[in-house]
Amino acid sequence: MQALIVPADQPPRVEFVRDHPMPQPAAGEVCIRVHLAGVCATDLEIARGYMHYAGVPGHEFVGTVVAGDDRLHGRRVVAEINCPCGRCDFCGRGLANHCPRRTVLGIAGRDGAFAEYLTIPAGNCHLVPDRVTDRQAVFVEPLAAAAHVLDVVTLQSGQRVVVLGSGRLGLLVAQVLAMQPGELTVIGRNPATLALCARWGIRTLDVSDCAAVEGSDVVVECTGAPAGLALALRLCRPCGTVVLKSTYAGAAGVDLAPLVVNEVRVIGSRCGAFAPALRLLADGRVEVDELVTAVYPLAQGVAGLAAAARPENVKVLLQPGSF
Repeated sequence: MQALIVPADQPPRVEFVRDHPMPQPAAGEVCIRVHLAGVCATDLEIARGYMHYAGVPGHEFVGTVVAGDDRLHGRRVVAEINCPCGRCDFCGRGLANHCPRRTVLGIAGRDGAFAEYLTIPAGNCHLVPDRVTDRQAVFVEPLAAAAHVLDVVTLQSGQRVVVLGSGRLGLLVAQVLAMQPGELTVIGRNPATLALCARWGIRTLDVSDCAAVEGSDVVVECTGAPAGLALALRLCRPCGTVVLKSTYAGAAGVDLAPLVVNEVRVIGSRCGAFAPALRLLADGRVEVDELVTAVYPLAQGVAGLAAAARPENVKVLLQPGSF
């Protein structure tokens, strides 16, 4: 089958192949024909060596089940990306996303969605409502990650809240937080994405003007860059909270003294629950259609990843089976 792969050799790179082995579902798994897959910052970092991953990247997708579970056969689904063992202490304590023996779709130990087909445990799958289009459904995974911010911090009226970064994830986090109490500001470098936030009624600032929000109660760091944490610590008030969303291949190299001196709470935040994200999309409470700026055939996926790294593109999608 056609796929984009990260070969095991170094330096890291991505290439398109036409003869990648067709995946075969193991017991309890399904095989899914991929309709669309989204390119996110983590995929770009994997192409640079993040997680030392080799295989098919990609974890944001929507597709149709074609084998492996009669109850799901022919149904349109999205799927949670963490595949735990189900037997360890972490799994038993409800921390399956942190199972030390888990594989992660397109990120660790399991081929992902930049291919014509993929396999995943049937229990990871969620049915997509008919009123949610493929282009919208491909945002379920990052929207779930955005909404997970509210699982780790409770926003209150009068709090000053900052989303640092107006890229793919930052735009979703901003929309989720705009529904909550607090005085929200989105800080970014890209005039086009800041203009989107302004159109949604969200206050924005260019990063050059971010001194205006120093002393904020909560800063959600979505820059995808090593310098993001240092800036988030600068903007956060003493005893405030920084929620860290970025992953990247390199080291942050940040001075941690302000974190200690100012007693700032830093919380890592990764994957979230799919059901609330599906409801947000089905109810039309989050805008994602206008975030799609380009769709590339899978055969042009290398160019698609390069396009996703350019600031004029917000969300790039890959489409298997098109030319």
